[in-house]
Amino acid sequence: MTKKIVLAYSGGLDTSVAVNILQKEYGYEVYCMTADLGNLPDSQDIVRRGLESGAVEVELIDAKADFLQHFVLPALKANALYQNKYPLATALARPLIAQMLIEKANQIGANAIAHGCTGKGNDQVRFDVSLQTLKPDVEIIATGRENNMTREEVIVYANKNNIPLPPIKSSPYSTDENIWGRSIECGDLEDPWIAPPEEIYEWTKPINETPMQGEEIEIEFKNGEPVSLNKQKIDTISMVQQLNDIAGKHGIGRIDMVEDRIVGIKSREIYESPAAIVLLQAHKSLESITLTRKQIELKEFIDNEYGKMIYDGLWFSSHHINLASYINSTQEHVNGTVRLKLWHGSVIVNGIKSDESLYDPKLATYGDDDDFDQSIAKGFIAIWGMPLKTQAKKQKHTEKKEFNRKSYLNN
Repeated sequence: MTKKIVLAYSGGLDTSVAVNILQKEYGYEVYCMTADLGNLPDSQDIVRRGLESGAVEVELIDAKADFLQHFVLPALKANALYQNKYPLATALARPLIAQMLIEKANQIGANAIAHGCTGKGNDQVRFDVSLQTLKPDVEIIATGRENNMTREEVIVYANKNNIPLPPIKSSPYSTDENIWGRSIECGDLEDPWIAPPEEIYEWTKPINETPMQGEEIEIEFKNGEPVSLNKQKIDTISMVQQLNDIAGKHGIGRIDMVEDRIVGIKSREIYESPAAIVLLQAHKSLESITLTRKQIELKEFIDNEYGKMIYDGLWFSSHHINLASYINSTQEHVNGTVRLKLWHGSVIVNGIKSDESLYDPKLATYGDDDDFDQSIAKGFIAIWGMPLKTQAKKQKHTEKKEFNRKSYLNN
């Protein structure tokens, strides 16, 4: 019986060659699965190339709605960033693609899955761990990791085996994109001393080309999810697409960072994530008036762990379920509207309002309508400072010597 394998197919050079390799060197009947996450302008060409490369079938699946609803929005509720900068666009896409690969394998009766990841990147970890968690007995073939061919060798192989080449750009950069963000690496970008050339950016304008006047927008949230833009109810796909356009026009969303990969390598990465940056800042601002201080402090810790969990490829883990339980429990009252000004690469919060706001003007004001009873402050301070006062009396750190800031800190 012919062995069947499902290949995560991008339509690019590497995965087109992978179809041939899986057929000739591994003896598989290859079924290609391509996920449209908002990054496939030439979808019909992708299907054609896959079939011409020798695939039995190329299935193109529009998964933008699932991606945003079940992966991006949970990350937004967690204010998820990796190392305080990266909105995790690529990392969020991998578990969804893995899930789709397993579903396809079960549908056609395949017991093997392939992807084109190399042995140095994060995606091999995210794919393999997700696939093994969802289907523990699955066989995984990573053609890029196992064959370790250079780009030039891949092109020679393609020409030798009459594999249709996709349009090959002369650019030295490697890119990946979906509706939540775009990543750029390799080439001169591998030197963190070299400033990114303007040519690498596609979604964002340079500051000197952004409008002189800023633009104000309003985003309404319900249970931590964005539901309207500028007072117009809107679906999540349209919300993100419009914010990518609006914020990108104002130069918002460029990220240049050296990050720590899962495999232990430091890597210089450039990202463009206009909508993500706007929504994350708006959401966190709304939380500032709808959550208590203790909730915010604990949530910041859990949010950070949630971002690392995504980056590390642990989406289908019990750890994720535990983190998500707390995060979701905090979002019931994250309802309201945030007004933001987009200007010269900056997102400025200009207003926050919520019917469930914990901000009480009559407690905060120093004006005549102040409802705060200042007489209770003295007693509060006495109780709050009692441990320090007691320690100072009993342990006497500074007894018989003049208090000196430097000597005190050095003791």
